[in-house]
Amino acid sequence: MSIAEVAQGRLRSPFNARQSALDSLNKWHEWKGYTVPDALYCSETEYFAIRNATAVFDLTPMTKYRISGPDAQAYLDRLVTRDMQKVAPGRVAYAVWCDDRGQVIDDGTIFHLREGEYRLCSQERHFAWLMDATLGFDVDVRHETEDVAALAVQGPTSYSVLSTMGIDGLETLKPFGLIHVDFQGAELMVSRTGFTGDLGYELWIAPEYAEALWDALFEAGKLYGIRAIGTDALEMARIEAGFLAAFHEFLPADETVRTGRSRSPLELGLNWLVDFTKPNFNGRGALAEEKRNGSAWRLVKLDIDGNKPAHNAYIFEKEKRNKQEIGFITSAVWSPVCKQNIALGTVRTPHGEPGSTLWVEVFYQREMHWNRHMAKAMVVDKPFWFPPRRSATPPGQY
Repeated sequence: MSIAEVAQGRLRSPFNARQSALDSLNKWHEWKGYTVPDALYCSETEYFAIRNATAVFDLTPMTKYRISGPDAQAYLDRLVTRDMQKVAPGRVAYAVWCDDRGQVIDDGTIFHLREGEYRLCSQERHFAWLMDATLGFDVDVRHETEDVAALAVQGPTSYSVLSTMGIDGLETLKPFGLIHVDFQGAELMVSRTGFTGDLGYELWIAPEYAEALWDALFEAGKLYGIRAIGTDALEMARIEAGFLAAFHEFLPADETVRTGRSRSPLELGLNWLVDFTKPNFNGRGALAEEKRNGSAWRLVKLDIDGNKPAHNAYIFEKEKRNKQEIGFITSAVWSPVCKQNIALGTVRTPHGEPGSTLWVEVFYQREMHWNRHMAKAMVVDKPFWFPPRRSATPPGQY
């Protein structure tokens, strides 16, 4: 495929034909050169498949890099903030990587496929940065996005669907674990990972087996409410889970123009991902200084009064509008399953301690007329949605 095809959004996932056959809305957008659906029939119905049954989301456009070689683990340890020595083969790690100023370039998942062989997945593309970081390491970095087809299979009946499909080893697969199994003569990797905050798995296979995998999956899921979904439903679920998204909760540091627009992992509530006990890593000095002196910003999870989502709203310390704003909402949704008006936001420290009360200026439109009101918001310190099945091993049959 040509660079022009990528730039013009002409790439088609190997699952595109199956998705197009289900589409009744014609709502699609471009994701890193691929054409992907916002929704296929109804975003709310698709959302409830995540929470009540099994939802299938096409992950193929996610950027993927294969990292291997004698220094692969040392290279990743230098690149990301967490200790990669603790991530054994067959395990998956959530990680962030920073520039020299300790500002987040992106977050993603690192799959330790086999001894000394890794796959790094992220929303954005970072090949130039990853190649620059290879200096001094005996390591090979290869872009493999188009070489791997992937599906997220998420929801309470996902274990039952994959078991019915005949995948062995699921009963002992723990969260952030992965296994390799045979599928019609091809290697299928199954990881217990996802972006919904629920029980779920991700399937990874060569593109030529993609449609066969899709067909087998949907045949096994007939009695379990299986449904293909688009990005709208996934976005609702990831906010409920309190997960961060690039260009929402943070701007990639290499994309910003103005100072003060990027964020550090400490400002994003990712302190647990920064290991100061390991050797040097990108941004270590700047992050150590920030830890000593304190952060300028804090990520907050907000339970907001009312039922009007606080999209793009300002956050205030007090109810009066003439007070100086202290931050802003980055992601917001009315949560159908939690029955809560929830949001993620960023506020200036020392504001935003868990348990504190803030105020959000909410704007909403009804029949062409705009309305606004000040809504009370409680700062919470846990995800809005975290069902026990998410971490149960083995998961129950639903």
